[in-house]
Amino acid sequence: MGRILCAGLGPGDPELISVKSDRAIRGATDIAHFRKAGRPGQARRIVEGMLRPDVVEHAMEYPVTTELPVESPEYNEALARFYDDWASRLSELSKTRDIVVLCEGDPFLYGSFMHLYTRLQGRAEVEVIPGIPGMVGCWWATGTPITWGDDVLTVMAGTLPEADLVAHMERSDAIVVMKTGRNLPKIKRALAVAGRLEAAWLVERGTMPTERIARLVDVAEEDCPYFAIVLVHGQGRRPELGGEE
Repeated sequence: MGRILCAGLGPGDPELISVKSDRAIRGATDIAHFRKAGRPGQARRIVEGMLRPDVVEHAMEYPVTTELPVESPEYNEALARFYDDWASRLSELSKTRDIVVLCEGDPFLYGSFMHLYTRLQGRAEVEVIPGIPGMVGCWWATGTPITWGDDVLTVMAGTLPEADLVAHMERSDAIVVMKTGRNLPKIKRALAVAGRLEAAWLVERGTMPTERIARLVDVAEEDCPYFAIVLVHGQGRRPELGGEE
């Protein structure tokens, strides 16, 4: 029997893939990856040039991405059926071979694979290789430390209600907001209410050749990139002469 191995790819730069994930990807006979229908998929782009010539690819195409509100019953049902179906397919394939599933960032941090992971328990041998989270690559790209001393870092999803975003932002020293896209105008409003907008940055496709870094206040309302993270750096305690340790 084979196994299902999820390889965390890190933030986007292929050189930031771990040695273990790199070895698994290059040796794989079967690769599975998530993508929007008709698109190559970000995970697949990252491993371009790394795969065996005879690799068999299994494209897991989402039935819906941004067409429906994430809180709608229709969205939940479509995604649940999608994950149920692919858990069954991968489980069946793994009876005769190893399957490597690609996942951007770290699979256990907002990664799509976690929905397969829970469904595969008791049905197949599953191993997950950690990856550098995408947010790490983004704050590294700014050239500024994200936290100092006793700073509290809060990671939140932009899909949260606006009032919840404001509440988290007001009590946090350093902030990471993931799942931006069409939520970006709401995120900007929440940061403004929390008094944090002037300090916020937008990092799109961090560590990739098409990386873009901009002050969020300068980003137009209609500019809502999908592969982007909003950051607010902490300004906490640090040991300096003449200052408080």
